[in-house]
Amino acid sequence: QVKVVESGGGLVQAGDSLTLSCGTSGGTFLLYHMGWFRQASGQEREFVATTSRGGGTTFYADSVKGRFTISRDNVNKTVHLQMNNLRPEDTAVYYCAADPLLGRSPSMSASRYKFWGQGTQVTVSS
Repeated sequence: QVKVVESGGGLVQAGDSLTLSCGTSGGTFLLYHMGWFRQASGQEREFVATTSRGGGTTFYADSVKGRFTISRDNVNKTVHLQMNNLRPEDTAVYYCAADPLLGRSPSMSASRYKFWGQGTQVTVSS
């Protein structure tokens, strides 16, 4: 059983920075594409960022491009989401997810991710 755990959420002001972290256990981290998604209250879950197994390929949602950076550490089995210049509209529960299947590129579709964390709340005040 693969377990995904996020950490690092909190309450910040607009313009601040925050880093989310995510780790997995019970599986082989370096075989997973890793993604971050978020869900604001009353809205559907949306893609934020993803990184390939080796970290060489990353994709971002247009809304966070240039402000957020996804990175991974395959030695420590963690993936991070560095969020800069946060805006009130970034307020959401942020989820980390793992795509374990081999032979394809990282995806922006939530349906491709098999293992999910419980989420961590990020609140940005204006």
